[in-house]
Amino acid sequence: MFYSFMLTRNIKTPEMATNELQQSFDKSYELYNYLLKLIIDLTDLQEKLLDEARHKFLPTHEDLNPNLKFVNNELVILLRENEKLQHYIKEHKLSWKDNEIFLKLMLNKIQNSDTYHEYMENGSNDLNGDCYFWKQIFKKLIIDDDDLLEELENQSVYWSSDDLDFMGQFVIKTIKRLNDGDRHPIMPQFKDQEDADYGYELFMATVNQEELNTATIDKFIDSRNWDSERIALIDRVILLVALAEVRTFDKIPTAVTLNEYIEIAKSFSSPNSPAFVNGVLNAVVRELKYAGVIRKQ
Repeated sequence: MFYSFMLTRNIKTPEMATNELQQSFDKSYELYNYLLKLIIDLTDLQEKLLDEARHKFLPTHEDLNPNLKFVNNELVILLRENEKLQHYIKEHKLSWKDNEIFLKLMLNKIQNSDTYHEYMENGSNDLNGDCYFWKQIFKKLIIDDDDLLEELENQSVYWSSDDLDFMGQFVIKTIKRLNDGDRHPIMPQFKDQEDADYGYELFMATVNQEELNTATIDKFIDSRNWDSERIALIDRVILLVALAEVRTFDKIPTAVTLNEYIEIAKSFSSPNSPAFVNGVLNAVVRELKYAGVIRKQ
């Protein structure tokens, strides 16, 4: 979560924080495009290796007559032809080709997988099968690959296992959109301006209401004879952001906010955190509604 990230980076002013927030948004979107480029660059590498095999001194029959199904994948053709993706790649100079060792490692993992062998043994080429292949490769290999995660973490402090998983899911959605004939399959960075503004508004609400919501949380914790200083930082951050959303965004039902942040606690905190966050948020929201501070459902 960004608020916790800000604390760990020793960011002290709202200006520094909003700059980091924008950088975080931008790097997430860059990772999405970078993973799409990975599909293209892996295909280019295989095509290069096949060409080298054809031209070696004593090529085998297999070298001269390779199975071209992988390099003729129709999904890859669509990605190469997509103007929005290619413009972003060119503008941000995205490429995996400078790290051929990693590319060969990843290609080798793909070629040793059952998914690859089943795909290559099926003689027909069609968009549906080609898209299905890459969806399975992302689900089974790429999203959980430790070597890829290490490579990404070495490139940017903004890229972690959560980012890889999240953006990998967006790549899978993009592949599905391409398969369904969507004319604009590449997802925008934000759905609309309201979506773009939401992160900034929530962040600033969390900062501006920190003292108020901290007092509210501590009051509840003290009433249960718990030690407020022993609350994990991430749990406190989750509570602060959730209460800021409850107080600030009238269009978001409180039940939606509570469910969302309990799920966040499951992903980012300890096994006991979801129950703790659930208990605190429900009690605090119930009190705020009783006091008339919150009037929405």
